[in-house]
Amino acid sequence: MFVDRVAIFVKGGDGGNGCVSFRREKYVPRGGPNGGDGGKGGDIVIRAVEGLTNLAHMSYQRHWKADRGGHGLGSDKYGRGGRDVVIEVPVGTIVRDEARGFVLRDLKHVGDSMIVAHGGRGGHGNTHFKSSTNRAPHTAEEGLPGEERSIALELKMIADVGLIGLPNAGKSTLLSRVTRARPEIADYPFTTKYPNLGVVQLDRDQSFVLADIPGLIEGAHLGNGLGHEFLRHVERTRLLVHLVEAMPVDESDPYHNYTTIRDELSQYRATLSALPEIVVLTKMDLTGAEESRARFEASLGARVFAISAVTGAGVAELTRTIIERLKTLRAEPEVVAEASLPRSATVVVGEAVSEESAT
Repeated sequence: MFVDRVAIFVKGGDGGNGCVSFRREKYVPRGGPNGGDGGKGGDIVIRAVEGLTNLAHMSYQRHWKADRGGHGLGSDKYGRGGRDVVIEVPVGTIVRDEARGFVLRDLKHVGDSMIVAHGGRGGHGNTHFKSSTNRAPHTAEEGLPGEERSIALELKMIADVGLIGLPNAGKSTLLSRVTRARPEIADYPFTTKYPNLGVVQLDRDQSFVLADIPGLIEGAHLGNGLGHEFLRHVERTRLLVHLVEAMPVDESDPYHNYTTIRDELSQYRATLSALPEIVVLTKMDLTGAEESRARFEASLGARVFAISAVTGAGVAELTRTIIERLKTLRAEPEVVAEASLPRSATVVVGEAVSEESAT
């Protein structure tokens, strides 16, 4: 089960009560107050850790409460502090206040954390209330209640490259070819129902994270198909790899299919459509694919490269191209590709992606 949004209720531990106590020892008359303070309640902490890919583990527990602090004791003994509760989430999780909607913290790196509900302060014992006019106070404070709130957790995967395209364009096939990820692959649309991540390792020092995003269709911004349900996962990427079928089964125009996805990106968020991209034309083994390739190249007005996600021909060259583009983007993070100039994109044309293995 893949879960990338969840709402939970959190409550910090209540503070312990202060103690009313007096010193009573032989030969020590009027020993005075010695009631200790109550302990502080535990905090609720959210921390980003490695090894988690989604928020599915949060679906089974929606209420989180920390331990309360211990009560104060005589002889000026403080109550113990309540234990903190640490909630582990994947890197890339955004923490929001559910009632007000604003972002509390974006946990982008391993180890990032925040306290979402503070524990209550412990109450003072009667030692704090003694004075020259009140030498035997019988007063102590109760501990303060812990903070409580409802928060929303939203995961946005952190990947260097995002694979986009219509259903059955070959995204999962390419992901399985260049990484160790094993997404479900079949010859029908919407085989991929949730994002998949894989690490592409070119050599010891060169690698990048690749995200396979479930297929969009025309009208996704209106909720058709999977809608924009998973597009948030490519917002953090530096580069998009856009897969387009050379010979679609429905006989649609490949260039029209390409512009359809571009329009959907613009409908979702302008900054997403402005990301630089590499276009990959797939299924070049079909009859008429070369003619389709020529028309697509003429419409796009850009240089064409050929790859095959099934045989592996050209995949290494595509991987090197992605690495070089990422180096440039990392060196100049302030440079953003113009959304109005899609012809500046690098175009990679695929071949020989079979009907059985494409997604």
